[in-house]
Amino acid sequence: MHTIALFGSGTIGEAITALLTSSGSYSVRVCDGDIERARRIASQWSHCEAFPLNVNDEVATEKLLDGCTAVISALPFHCNPTIARYAANRKVHYLDLTEDIESTRFISSLASSAKNFFIPQCGLAPGFVSLAANHLVKTFESVNTVKMRVGALPVYPTNRLKYNLAWSTEGLINEYCNLCEVIENGKALSVLPLEGYEHFSLNGDDYEAFNTSGGLGSLCLTLQGKVRELNYKTIRYPGHRDLIAFLLHDLRFLDDRGALKDILERSISTTAQDKCLILVEVTGVSAGRLTQRTYASTVYNQKIEGHQFSAIQVTTAAGICGILDLMLEGHLGERTGIVRPEEISLTSFLENRFGKYYRDELALSGLT
Repeated sequence: MHTIALFGSGTIGEAITALLTSSGSYSVRVCDGDIERARRIASQWSHCEAFPLNVNDEVATEKLLDGCTAVISALPFHCNPTIARYAANRKVHYLDLTEDIESTRFISSLASSAKNFFIPQCGLAPGFVSLAANHLVKTFESVNTVKMRVGALPVYPTNRLKYNLAWSTEGLINEYCNLCEVIENGKALSVLPLEGYEHFSLNGDDYEAFNTSGGLGSLCLTLQGKVRELNYKTIRYPGHRDLIAFLLHDLRFLDDRGALKDILERSISTTAQDKCLILVEVTGVSAGRLTQRTYASTVYNQKIEGHQFSAIQVTTAAGICGILDLMLEGHLGERTGIVRPEEISLTSFLENRFGKYYRDELALSGLT
């Protein structure tokens, strides 16, 4: 049985704990600055123990890693460089869920001479969506465009934003405020968030999509020189983008993200009744003809071992747990250092006991 240090016992940390411990292959050290919250989660699952966490205390934090196979960071993105450094010191494998570009660059540089694995950005987006996109890309002789669209949405939207908080508010604001990486006409560029507006229908429902930061993960680096166009956009119900733009620009919360976080968490409720839309479209040349292939699926909230989890909890936790499982099973080979999620086989991931939560036979039909 592998011992995993889990840093962060929020909504995603809770789902990670559930998946890992219920598998029977992992024991989990749930570590959090809020020890009561960590204890509450640890008390619900076997092979689980709670520990207080202060990431600024190097000695105490590194001690939490003693005897661990890996550490998973489910903390806010700004904590990840510090945690990755501790993992490097103790030669413990490191995985995180961040969408933040700068922290991932730091972790990549840290991992250049490491003897252990560093796998940042392995949730839903970034994470699984990169596996799906790269799988499609490999089915073409040459690729023109790669379009990735992902959204975690309430099944029953009621407020004016048509949105409920389902994961890190800091991460959400980060996506809406930071520059977005894309490839246009073969060149890697940075574009503004909230731009690139699209309106579309899927299964009879109307949606909008627009640029957000971080969803591509490392895919720009992987596909540089191989595609003409690559972009990622977040899916929301129509009208959401305009209200966010009003808050960020007209009311100038772009300059005070902390205040915006407080307002959103005070005013917008959470929900476990949600769905995650995943849409990846690749166009290129296959068998000498211009061809389009699409991966489209929807994951809904569901029960795991009798506990109800939201769709964003399930997809994010399954993403990182599946990659952890594949790493420990030897699917990443003998090399160490940085691993990009898109380097992992989509087929292997979907056959994994955690990756199965993504499996959608209809989405996979017709793909080669």
